[in-house]
Amino acid sequence: MKVRLIQHTPEPEKLVAAAAKLCYSPVGVEDIMEGLEQQKTDKFLGMLMDIGHESPIEHVSFTFAVEGVSRVLTHQLVRHRIGCSYSQQSQRYVKLEQFEYIIPPEIEKISQAKSLFVKAMEEDQKNYNSIVEILYKEHFDRLIAEGKSEKTSKAAAEKSSIEDARYVFPNACETKIVFTMTARALMNFFRHRCCQRAQWEIREMAEKMLVEVKTVAPTLFKNAGPSCLEGPCPEGAMSCGRITAVREKFQAMNCKN
Repeated sequence: MKVRLIQHTPEPEKLVAAAAKLCYSPVGVEDIMEGLEQQKTDKFLGMLMDIGHESPIEHVSFTFAVEGVSRVLTHQLVRHRIGCSYSQQSQRYVKLEQFEYIIPPEIEKISQAKSLFVKAMEEDQKNYNSIVEILYKEHFDRLIAEGKSEKTSKAAAEKSSIEDARYVFPNACETKIVFTMTARALMNFFRHRCCQRAQWEIREMAEKMLVEVKTVAPTLFKNAGPSCLEGPCPEGAMSCGRITAVREKFQAMNCKN
């Protein structure tokens, strides 16, 4: 899994502090960015994060590029809709001559399970290739018969064939995605997906994302993480029961930044 923060709002913490400053002082727009040296910005922003005043953090956004993840993960990821935008590699337009796949750790560590899993993936690729070939010939012959040029027929036939053959691919199929979230959307994302009860793959990605944003906005994300960092576990009877260990883990992450 590769997770990269590829772009973000310039000086995100200063911008958030400026927006919040407008809420609490008579400053005008001409002076809104003045007097926000690092020490003052950190102090003001730290206060905002501690009291939970999150509306000003919607003004900044962070864009990630991720690869080496499964479609199981992205199906969960795109459920985060408010303040989020997504661009994912298309199986409709990209022909997968040899698709990569993600093996869950619990399958990886048991040789018999892994053998069955890999066999299933190999069969999926063979079936995909066969279906593409069959559909391609059918579409190409029809288009030629309709009077289309060979070049046009080839392009259209390939698109139509992979468009339908992709249905054979499994959830394990590797994918790549670029997505943007506002800081407030990220806070919500981290509360849900850094939780120990989140599915292992999206939890791993969420933790990598948190490390990335802490490098550019450590004060803004100083309290970011699962909900249990700032209060009791919201999962009730379904709690992981490891609240102390979880808090220590994320506190250590702050120390590294």
